[in-house]
Amino acid sequence: MKQTLITPESVVALAFNDGECFDAETISSLDIAVAEERHVVAVVGSEMYEAMRNGAYADFCEEYVAPVVALRTRLLMLPSMVARSGRFGVSVPASTSHKSPSDNQVRHLERSLREKARTLQRRMCRYLNDNAGQFPEYDPARNVLNRCCSDGNIVQTL
Repeated sequence: MKQTLITPESVVALAFNDGECFDAETISSLDIAVAEERHVVAVVGSEMYEAMRNGAYADFCEEYVAPVVALRTRLLMLPSMVARSGRFGVSVPASTSHKSPSDNQVRHLERSLREKARTLQRRMCRYLNDNAGQFPEYDPARNVLNRCCSDGNIVQTL
């Protein structure tokens, strides 16, 4: 059984643009596991998630789940990309050729990534609901997105 559905290399390939240079070694399996637990298990359920970790539904995972996990992992890591903590406290990465982003720039990036991730998560949910018969472990009644949705400052219970 795989520990997580995707690898750090997959996160880099899916969640970072070609011009962005990011080292997959800085992504831990814990970051990925948290993204999966919060944003995949809540939709597909623990039974289907375990089936996917055991290799079932590989095409669904590649097409629908992996992009969601990759973007959600990047979002979880964003604070540590802006400031790092270590033995000497919290520091901001700096170099002679790059400067740290403003708070406003970080917020815009975060909002953009969150919107993309939310859209892809809804796409995954829609595919599951439209093809529920292909996934015996999936229970649409337990899918959190079928019961509750939030857009901006509006929360809807369905």
